Amino acid sequence: MQYTIRVNGKARAIEADPQMPLLWVLRDLLDLKGTKFGCGRSFCGACTVHLDGAAVRSCVTPVSSVGAASITTIEAVAGTPAGKAVQNAWLEADVVQCGYCQAGQIMSASALLAKNPKPSDADIDQAMSGNICRCATYTRIRAAIKQAAGMPAADSRDTLR
Repeated sequence: MQYTIRVNGKARAIEADPQMPLLWVLRDLLDLKGTKFGCGRSFCGACTVHLDGAAVRSCVTPVSSVGAASITTIEAVAGTPAGKAVQNAWLEADVVQCGYCQAGQIMSASALLAKNPKPSDADIDQAMSGNICRCATYTRIRAAIKQAAGMPAADSRDTLR
């Protein structure tokens, strides 16, 4: 089926099965490789993108459900104030270890800060739950989110649950 979807500010025409996950549309049809495949079941968060600003798991989002919504991927999130702040904080806090999950982490964090510029620890926990980091950089992730929000850095004992 023929679709025109809006990705990173551009209308893109694609031919895809209606049930094809948005993840594979982005990676295989549009060659946007920043969005990662993790679990394929919406458990890990590696595939997180923004759909009209909301963090969604692209591995379980059929392309037919996108409609006229605007999709933002890790390749373009720095074009938003929250995305730029999060990416800068990620670098300054040295969050990345292996890096595989980081696109999804950044997308979830930037969606949070776009909606809630001064999140509480509970807000951060809720927004980031379901984003799994095998390297366990959760303390640095929380510190970077707080830094991007202009808040005091997290206590070294803080962890995301």
